Amino acid sequence: MGRINSNVQSMIAQRVLSQNNATLSTSLERLSTGLKINRGKDDPAGLIASENLRSEAKATNSAISNADRADQVVNIAEGGLQEISSMLSELQGLITNTASRAGLSNEEKSANQLQVDSILQTIDRVSASTNFQGIKLLNGNFDFKTSGVQSGVADYRVNAAKYTGAALAVDVQVTASAQQGGLFLSLGGTSINIGTGSSFVVEIAGSRGSRELTFASGTTLEKMVSTINTFTDVTGVQASLSAGATRIGINSKDFGSSEFVNVKVLDSAGINSTANGDAGTPVRGIYSRASGDFLGSGSMLSSFVNANNGIIDYGQDLRGTINGIPTTSRGKTIRINTDFLDIELTLSTAQSQQLGNVGAGGNPAMMITGGGADFQLAGKVDIAGKVSLGIRDVAVRKLGDSSVGFLDRLASGKSNNVANGDLSGAQKIVAEAITQVSALRGRLGAFQKNTIGATVRSLNVSVENTSAAQSVIRDSDFASETAALTRSQILVSASTNILSLANQAPNSALQLLG
Repeated sequence: MGRINSNVQSMIAQRVLSQNNATLSTSLERLSTGLKINRGKDDPAGLIASENLRSEAKATNSAISNADRADQVVNIAEGGLQEISSMLSELQGLITNTASRAGLSNEEKSANQLQVDSILQTIDRVSASTNFQGIKLLNGNFDFKTSGVQSGVADYRVNAAKYTGAALAVDVQVTASAQQGGLFLSLGGTSINIGTGSSFVVEIAGSRGSRELTFASGTTLEKMVSTINTFTDVTGVQASLSAGATRIGINSKDFGSSEFVNVKVLDSAGINSTANGDAGTPVRGIYSRASGDFLGSGSMLSSFVNANNGIIDYGQDLRGTINGIPTTSRGKTIRINTDFLDIELTLSTAQSQQLGNVGAGGNPAMMITGGGADFQLAGKVDIAGKVSLGIRDVAVRKLGDSSVGFLDRLASGKSNNVANGDLSGAQKIVAEAITQVSALRGRLGAFQKNTIGATVRSLNVSVENTSAAQSVIRDSDFASETAALTRSQILVSASTNILSLANQAPNSALQLLG
């Protein structure tokens, strides 16, 4: 107590005061910034977690902005497609109007053709001018680019594709062929041979409708074929001669399980079948088919006598795989729709009958080499977070398909113009164009409603949860910090007073000096 060179009590008071000042400073900093972690030394592990969460929240917010931008892009494309759809409907009306030849002057037909030409030009103009910040949307800019398309692929449409590398191979395997509904009708010769005054009456039906046909004695099978084919657009059934012009092959015009042929003999006029013989016997009756000809012995399905209920045969949808994934099928068309590939292919008639690989020498059916509209709809930039969308070219030379033709064939001087062209074919082309534009609008609408809508909602929830997690780690708890501040203020004040007292303690040594 009598030593003055070392004031231990003062040193202790200084140390405690320094500690309390540091605690007070920390509380003041946290309350002024609102952050519990202001630098790495505050909480090294917490800082790392906080920075990672903050980065994720920033990336997720950018993904939400991307989704909003994608919605705006699709809105503009939809606006152009809506106008094109309206013009296509107008085309249908003009075709139907011009098809009424009676009472329609050549001048009126020419005026209608002028309207058609104007509509076609406007469709091309809308296709070329619909843009977002100068980027064309409907001119094929965002359609997928392909190469090496095999001859067995008649038509195709790539709706979406995500892949890494320079290209994506599309391998197609046919596991079951596409088939038409088909029957044979045999009359035992090259013409109908029945009694005078009698008629052979048969009903031919298909997926589009039915017709009852009446034939007199002596009518050749060739004439019967011509009559059946006259109503093909009505019935969906077509006929041809076979087996040396002694039998009529009747089959559906199109392929697939929804197609069928139904032959019903309403009046056989006394023609009866003979015994079921082999393929060479001129048996009268209705027969099944295989490989385009009669089956073997016992192939007759029904004689004319008991055929009143009709004999029916259905077609078959093509079945296969695309890149190993089982397809959905309709006729000669197959499709897959996955997160990484959405593609639809229509095979040629010859190719749809061949099982195995579509492509010579084991080559893929086609290669996807680029294109498409890519939208980054996730915070992490990788193939899983990307959504790819194909927007086709809707110019008149692209609307339609190889089987019915393309929309530009309705222009003046072309084969399907309304002034003097094939109006039935023109209507089929316009109907196909309407289907294609409507399908594109529906796909874009589904993308907006389901993909973008669900993504934005999910990302917003993710941002909320990520921000909440970051806040728990990094943000200050003001209730706790204000309590700590009050405590630190009291301790600093007390420590200051104690230090003052400790500094006065050595003065007692002066009393010893008298």
